[in-house]
Amino acid sequence: MVPAPQDSSLTADKSEQAPAKEQLSAGAHHTDTAQGEKSVGFIGILLVLGAVLGGFLMEGGEVGVLIQPAEIVIIMGAALGSVLISTPLKVIIQILQSLTKVLTGATVSKAQYFELLSVLYELFQMARKDGQLALEPHIEDPEKSSLFAKYPDFIKNHHAVHFLADTVRVILAGGVAPHDLEALMDTDIETHHEESAMPSAVLSKVGDAMPGLGIVAAVLGIVITMGAINGPPEEIGHKVGAALVGTFLGILVSYGFFQPLATGLENLSNNEARYILALKVGLLAFASDAPPIVAVEFARRAIFADVRPSFKEMEDAFRNKK
Repeated sequence: MVPAPQDSSLTADKSEQAPAKEQLSAGAHHTDTAQGEKSVGFIGILLVLGAVLGGFLMEGGEVGVLIQPAEIVIIMGAALGSVLISTPLKVIIQILQSLTKVLTGATVSKAQYFELLSVLYELFQMARKDGQLALEPHIEDPEKSSLFAKYPDFIKNHHAVHFLADTVRVILAGGVAPHDLEALMDTDIETHHEESAMPSAVLSKVGDAMPGLGIVAAVLGIVITMGAINGPPEEIGHKVGAALVGTFLGILVSYGFFQPLATGLENLSNNEARYILALKVGLLAFASDAPPIVAVEFARRAIFADVRPSFKEMEDAFRNKK
């Protein structure tokens, strides 16, 4: 249960706490976007390829030798088939969507957290000034809410919007102790986090299988080589080399791409979970009758330091100071 502080230097009189609506927008003082926190997924892929191929060329190798379409078909085709066998279509779609975010470096930015804190403050301030029933029109249909319409990044986060709306409905219904409300929100967060972790788990398992599939391709290549054992040495050497490329590709794709991408998906899921956790902490403080600015401060403290708006930034916005 989150205590509700009765006296705090963080609180201000009502005239100072009531911000002009236009200044509550995250765009007022925060033009940061996800660009500032982007990962370098595509650069990492190029670096892996550059290092491997560059070292191969430095040793006098020929890149053309590594291009073996049959080996690629065997390895990647078998990998794709194993995914289709073991993974629901919904999770496959999630994998594709999440990979796009990882490769483009999409993450939760400071500006998005600023919007989240602003939404919470305006919502809590409305409940304090006009009563909790004033929240109903905004909670019942968030997409048509004039309050949420001012925060485009927040309204696009459907899970966060539904989490907020459903939790406020429970608070308005009454009769739920803060510790029970916390348990309810934890159940929601754990369920969503488990669901969002599925793409990472699938990709990691496929990555684990890639060296084995590379060996399958190599064994098939050796089988073909044995059929031409009486041929000239050049032909036998070419076929053995092609078979070994299968093992090489399986290991490279596993440890150079699939495993790092799986880790990237896991990090993405954790960042999104942190966003919902900040929302949870703020709502719990509100349910415990903390003043709006204090409830928002509880939420702010749950944000990672590199994307956390400072208290002064939040206070200036809430007091309508430029």
